[in-house]
Parts: sequence; C-alpha cells; structure tokens
Amino acid sequence: MGSLFTSLLLYLSFFLFFYHIKATSFLNSSKATSCNFFKGKWVYDQSYPLYNPATCPFLDPEFDCVKYGRPDRSYLKYRWQPFSCNLPRFNGVQFLEKWRGKRFMFVGDSLSFNMWISLSCMIHSWVPNAKYNLVKTGGVLTELTFQDYGLKISVYRTTTIVDIVNEKAGRVLKLDSIRQGNAWKGMDVLIFNSWHWWTHTGRDQPWDYIGEGGKVYKDMNRLVAYYKGMTTWSRWVNRFVDPSKTKVFFQGISPVHYDGRDWNQPSKSCKSETQPFFGLRYPAGTPMASLVLNKVMSRLKKPVYLLDITTLSQYRKDAHPIYYSGNHIGLDCSHWCLPGLPDTWNVILNAALSG
Repeated sequence: MGSLFTSLLLYLSFFLFFYHIKATSFLNSSKATSCNFFKGKWVYDQSYPLYNPATCPFLDPEFDCVKYGRPDRSYLKYRWQPFSCNLPRFNGVQFLEKWRGKRFMFVGDSLSFNMWISLSCMIHSWVPNAKYNLVKTGGVLTELTFQDYGLKISVYRTTTIVDIVNEKAGRVLKLDSIRQGNAWKGMDVLIFNSWHWWTHTGRDQPWDYIGEGGKVYKDMNRLVAYYKGMTTWSRWVNRFVDPSKTKVFFQGISPVHYDGRDWNQPSKSCKSETQPFFGLRYPAGTPMASLVLNKVMSRLKKPVYLLDITTLSQYRKDAHPIYYSGNHIGLDCSHWCLPGLPDTWNVILNAALSG
C-alpha cells in the first residue's frame, strides 16, 4: 500500500506541476535569443542532408539506413523551421574555431550515441582532411579529437545515468547513486540523456532489482523510478557543476513510433512511414516522461538547458531505421537514421550554444 500511495502522490504532483512550470524561469533557454527553437514545422529542403553518409568515418551501422538499403530518400530532405526565427545553418569550421581546445561529452544511452555520431559527421563534412584521433575505452567511453583544433567530443554510455551495481542478489539499479559521475567532471559542455531503458522489462531489462536508501525492491512504477533517478542526477549537477566553466544540456525525451494510434493511424507503425506528421498538434500529446523530467528540472539550482526535442521528433515518424540497419534484425522505431533527425538536434544545440 505504501508504494501505491507514493506512486499516486507523485502522479498527482506531476500533473499539478505541469501547469505551473515556467520553463524559461529555470532553464538557460532560447528566451535569451528571443526565439523558441522547438515550435515550428518540417519543410522540404533540397539542400539536405547536411553530409554524405558514405564519407563519414564515424557512422555506425546501427544508424546507416542508406548503406543498408532503405529505398526511399525523402526522409533525408527535411529541415526544421521554427515559427519565430531561422536556425543558423551549421558551419563545422566555425564550430571548431569557436570551441577550439574545449571538451564536449554526451552522457546517456544509444540515443546519446546517435546524437554524438551526428555531430561528429556534421563537423567532419566541413573538414574532411582534418586529422583526428578516435579512442574507444571498454565499450563505455568513446573520444573523438579533431587534432588541429584540440576539440574533443566524447560519448559516455550509460543506460540510466544512475548506477547499476552487481551484488549477490543480482544487478541492482541504484536510484540514489552516481559513482560513475567522476568521468563527467571538468567538461566544457555536457549533454545528458536518459529514458528509454527505464521502460524495458523482461530479458531486455538491464537490472534485476531496484535499490534506494538501503532497501531493495523487485520493481516499482517506472515513472516514479525515473523521477527518483533523475532527482539524483539533478543533485549531482547542483553539487559538481560550476556554471562558469561548464554548460549543461539535457537531451529531451526522444519518442518512439511503434503504435500508429499516436498519430491517428491505428493500423500502422513506423515501418510504412515515408513522410513526417504535418498536423498542428501531435495526437499522442506530451509523454508522461517529459512531465517528470520537467518537474525534476524545475528544482535545479544550476542552469541546465533543456533541448526540448520531443514534439519536433514526434512529427518524424518517417525517420527511423525501420529494418535498414546493420545492427538490428527486428523493427526499429526508436533510433534514428543518419543523416536524419539527430542532425536537427545538433543544429539546435549549436544555436543554443551561440545564444
């Protein structure tokens, strides 16, 4: 009963806070540039994509839809157009010059990897002959350095940000522990992401138990668990981030497109989609995970910019690898083809950094 009561209280709290959160009051957000980058529409642009996938040395088979035979090409040609301004077109040389000698780190799951590869390819397309050094450490950390500029762009792989620890009973998801956070300190730019793995069950679940405050549970409501885990992350940011030295972003909730009911086509999934959703309001509405994340961020004491990519990504039901991936056998409606949608996430990241 206690667990159920706690869950109900948290659900009620999420809804109450949703209507009272004023994002610009706690985010170092696009208000500074007098433009909301996240409200807009997708427009066909013949000049896209931003790079040739065949010439990017960092492109992973997981996202290389062209190489693995995706027959349609229109998904490559869409550019995000905010209603109230124009996003600056990405210039890799300017990016390298501006961030010369700096360290960027993406921290999160395969969607962070998706975004890291995108940025790496975007930069490389501008300086295809530039010297670079790529180092992979233990399947967790990958570091790419553009040597002539001293810019290092890393990705630290973690499914939940908080720790998963092997104990006698099995693998325990520690909602109140971030031991791995030492690897993230000292960066100039941090971009965090976490959500998808919190929903996994059965054989795909990366833990056996959930631990908090010295107690161990077989399971709990996943939104409640996510709230607790991200609250631990927010405390880490408040304690260890110096805003005068480090800019912090959170890559918002990336949607999936397995169920056509989300865009009012019940008999479909992403496998049959070749065009974005062009309506004014996405039928599925705001995911609950976004409400949870907003609540956590409302309590941050340090400035963190929310890359609020959820809605613009919901529109891109056409942009998934589907079956055209070197790493997947089944239908993939959760990751994104490259070139593709994550390029827009990085265009917005670049604009936010320039604001």
